[in-house]
Amino acid sequence: MITDKTFGTWITRLIDRQNLSREEAREAFTTILNDGTTAMQQGAFLAALRAKGETEAEVAGAWEAIYTLDTVKVDTAMGLPVVENSGTGMDSFKTFNISTAAAIVAAAVGVSMARHGARAITSVCGTVDMAEALGVDVECDANLVARSISSAGIGLFNGMSPNIHPKALGRILSQIHFGSTLNIAASLANPAMPRIGVRGVYARKMIVPVIRVMKAIGYARAIVFHGAVDGTGKGMDEASVCGPTWCAELTETGEFHEYQLQPAKLGLAVHDPADLAPENDLKRESKRFVALIQGRENGTGARRQALELNAALILKVAGKVDTIPEGMACAARTIDDGKAFTTLEGWVAAQNRQPTDGLARLRGLLD
Repeated sequence: MITDKTFGTWITRLIDRQNLSREEAREAFTTILNDGTTAMQQGAFLAALRAKGETEAEVAGAWEAIYTLDTVKVDTAMGLPVVENSGTGMDSFKTFNISTAAAIVAAAVGVSMARHGARAITSVCGTVDMAEALGVDVECDANLVARSISSAGIGLFNGMSPNIHPKALGRILSQIHFGSTLNIAASLANPAMPRIGVRGVYARKMIVPVIRVMKAIGYARAIVFHGAVDGTGKGMDEASVCGPTWCAELTETGEFHEYQLQPAKLGLAVHDPADLAPENDLKRESKRFVALIQGRENGTGARRQALELNAALILKVAGKVDTIPEGMACAARTIDDGKAFTTLEGWVAAQNRQPTDGLARLRGLLD
């Protein structure tokens, strides 16, 4: 059992910018999950680790504790690989919920999406908040999510729900209002444990550490990226249509290579980042989100092109397309022919203890 004194020593090391080993990080997060030290020390540890900057060993140790001690495990029973996509949060420029829109489009193309997200901590509207606004039952148990993945092609595990993380994760996340290592490690603790994933990170320096963590915990294919906002020094945990996106891609050989995406080289405009910002009101934002999925937003606008680009990355890593331009074209067709919205309807109906109520909420956003 870790004593308060030992835990305090780890905090001091982090403040002094000394790294922890994977084993030490696992023990520290095990202590936090078990509420084995004071709330003050738990908060100090998370803040000190975030301020120092997480290493891949520290993230992997945190993930190991969360996945082992505090994650319900499910089997989608599909016999096919499932794919996840998410962002870490903590980015300096906040966009609308691009990752959720991209997941719906990818599911409509035939990619089985096992998502794992949280309510807003550092953004206006988190993944869980948006799904709930659309009519998805975000407080259901993990088995219903697994059935939704099997039947509708997409499901969302609520990372703040005791039905998904019964021990402590929700307690911790609900009490902090700053980004921490949990944004990365906890998001990787997916009950379906996908082996294929797309992940946006809050800083360019985190791309390689995160893809190495994903490889270490069993991912076979992955793309990790960070998008820039030209001329501002800010960035996003999404592929950007406002500047370059830096990527690292892990292949089944176990190797990864780094590259950069430029909007102009993909045939995209470089957009004003303000056009990607979310509405301040969740109801207004969810109406715009549905309009985007239905193909009613400007086809050459920032939101539509950001959706196509981010969906293309999922389609590429899932093996549905060979190139990103091919994936963007596929995403555009899927939106315009109505398959994306049909998939959204199917998701709301499938991940729901009260499907009629969920669909009524979705249809209330259509005007």
